[in-house]
Amino acid sequence: MHRFILHNDRILDAAEPCLSAGQVGLLAGWGVFSTLKVVHGVLFAFERHWARMVRDAHLMRVPFPESQERVHELLLKLVEANQAFCSTMRVIVVRNRGGMWQGPGSGRDWDLIALTADLKQWGESVKLAYQPQARHSGNMFSGAKILSWSMNLTWVETAQEKGFDEVILLNQRDEVAECTSANIFAAKGSRVWTPPLSSGCLPGVTRELLLHEVQVPGIELTERTLTPADLESADEVFISSTTRDLLSASAIGDHSIRATGRTLLPLRVALGEYTQNYIVARPKAAKI
Repeated sequence: MHRFILHNDRILDAAEPCLSAGQVGLLAGWGVFSTLKVVHGVLFAFERHWARMVRDAHLMRVPFPESQERVHELLLKLVEANQAFCSTMRVIVVRNRGGMWQGPGSGRDWDLIALTADLKQWGESVKLAYQPQARHSGNMFSGAKILSWSMNLTWVETAQEKGFDEVILLNQRDEVAECTSANIFAAKGSRVWTPPLSSGCLPGVTRELLLHEVQVPGIELTERTLTPADLESADEVFISSTTRDLLSASAIGDHSIRATGRTLLPLRVALGEYTQNYIVARPKAAKI
């Protein structure tokens, strides 16, 4: 993590005390968050991240900042303070009030917190493991990106201790939902599928771009219910996230996955072109 953080409307040194024990969102994981990519000082796809956070905050009864423009301005100031023009950003809105452990706090209904860090080098491919019964697709909160993230962290930490990189989360029907911090895709020939939201997966921003914005002639990308057998018989399997873009899977458990590159490589190029076109006309942080 970089030196400075954003706390509400102030840029602070990360070592400076700014939170209180009585913030219910910190005690109970009652809040929403998103992870953004900063590209040449631009907050890539910010409006999509914001829209998802607004939707999830409403679902979770988390009070939320009213002004998208003001928050965007503050986040750019954080980028400037950390000189983090190509970085990863975590944006969090925490609910402050509610329940018997509510403390005096700051008098605010919510706190806005943002951090930046260096971009992570993910390597050329990932090895995936399975986690059964990890998503309940009928749960009203299954598609929300909320602060209660410890189960995902535990699953991926356990898998990494066994030599894997990420975990495929199965729902109650043993269907593929997603990974702990990525969406997943399977390709056969020129057709690419990703699990529908009804599987219990999160509506990832990169996933949404691939479904609705990034088009490659000759490649059909749609939603479809997937099983482990579908993944293991695919020509390619890859995962997507804001910080990974598109990353090939080389193995699932002890099963090797073919990596033809037939769909992944053109989609990766098209996503890169979309990103570059996006940042051209967007407000960006100023270099000091």
